[in-house]
Amino acid sequence: MTKAVLSELIEEVRLLRLAVERGGRQWPKPDLAAAQCFLFEGETGTLKPVPQPNRIDLSLIKGVDRVRDIFVENTQRFADGLPANNVLLWGARGMGKSSLIKATHATLTASADPARPPLKLVEIHREDIALLPRLMAVLRLETAYRVLLFCDDLSFDHDDTDYKSLKAALDGGIEGRPENVLFYATSNRRHLLPRDMMENERSTAINPSEAVEEKVSLSDRFGLWLGFHKCSQDDYLAMVTSYASHYGLDADADTLRRESLEWATTRGDRSGRVAWQYIQDLAGRSGKALTARRA
Repeated sequence: MTKAVLSELIEEVRLLRLAVERGGRQWPKPDLAAAQCFLFEGETGTLKPVPQPNRIDLSLIKGVDRVRDIFVENTQRFADGLPANNVLLWGARGMGKSSLIKATHATLTASADPARPPLKLVEIHREDIALLPRLMAVLRLETAYRVLLFCDDLSFDHDDTDYKSLKAALDGGIEGRPENVLFYATSNRRHLLPRDMMENERSTAINPSEAVEEKVSLSDRFGLWLGFHKCSQDDYLAMVTSYASHYGLDADADTLRRESLEWATTRGDRSGRVAWQYIQDLAGRSGKALTARRA
């Protein structure tokens, strides 16, 4: 028996033990009427209400117009009870992937048809992803609601077999994916796995193509891949300007341009996150509180 096979068996036993330990405890029935947004706590199997979600207005997400529109349309179809796809939002850091999920939920909830089941948002942490199939099974019974499940910054490393649980959850097994549940994930990696991991599989496996297919097939479970790329200088300045206008910060256009570009240079990056960090600094220097929060 090779070391690789032995390591995989040990990991499988560990995951099985963990599943038995967690699965032996009955989870409480979730109260989805308690809030619009929830945080899944894996240790107790509970959905913790989040009364004040950290999110921004959808109009403030700039530089990703095409993927924003596709994402909102997909989510709207799901909210309307029509077929929709699981979505993987992948790409550059700080370009609004998780912000788009939360902002879209807020927008659709505000304009929802009262005759349709309410749309709920549930966040599951990366370390609890092995519990995703069980969580989906619980939510399947909550037919009075439609649920957006999302995991932020999802990725898998070497010797991490939790991705198999995700594959099973997205496929849904013999029952299929719950009609009232949709899964969204954000990641910096298009295939959720490091490139060197796939290359190592290709170089050491008996059948390289099959080994790589096993890993790449995970991202194939997502019906939509939406890519977020580094923004241009014009997009970055548009983000800064829209934030300043939205929060009523008094600064002339020349000052905003000069200071925000200098801020981006010191950070070595241009993104929505960097623009927001500059706005926080500007608001602090101006002695003004920001009345809304950004994800």
